[in-house]
Amino acid sequence: MFQVRFHGRGGQGVVTAAELLAVAAFSEGRHAQAFPSFGSERTGAPVVSYCRIDDREIRTREPISVPDAVVIQDVTLIHQVDLFAGLDVSGYVLINTSRTFAELGLGELAERYRPDHLMTCPATEFALEHVGRPVPNAALLGGLAALTGQVPIHAIGDALRDRFGPTVGERNLAAASAAFDHVRAQMEVVSGAAAD
Repeated sequence: MFQVRFHGRGGQGVVTAAELLAVAAFSEGRHAQAFPSFGSERTGAPVVSYCRIDDREIRTREPISVPDAVVIQDVTLIHQVDLFAGLDVSGYVLINTSRTFAELGLGELAERYRPDHLMTCPATEFALEHVGRPVPNAALLGGLAALTGQVPIHAIGDALRDRFGPTVGERNLAAASAAFDHVRAQMEVVSGAAAD
């Protein structure tokens, strides 16, 4: 089973991101579930959502305490919430920013994980460019597809078009594809540096 935990703030599409990832996985013939964890929070409050993907039926329903991947939609949460709790050293981290882990004050954390599993992506910038709104969720799904290989980008596109219709769905897919390419390029740089 592959488990993803999304962290962000209300209004950033955190819940929608988990739902879209589940739909994309389901469209590929896999089992998936997505659900949020929040109370009466309002726009701007911290929100967590979860997605599980497996090739077999998923019976567990509790929140994900040991994720395989963590997606951080808002960097302002980094020093407010324990975003990396339960994440194994082989886990994946994708952060919505153009800064490096060191610039975010996460240099020590980054040393514990595989460099090719830790990526940043300016998802909000891609969303503004392609969608016209600062909602990074679709772009981050593209980045996550590149980083983990769990769901192909075409399945993300199908889920986006299904959810938002052809016009808005295509714009979101453009943001997701830009993020996919960005993360893939970063991974090639990291792999090249590791080979040297």
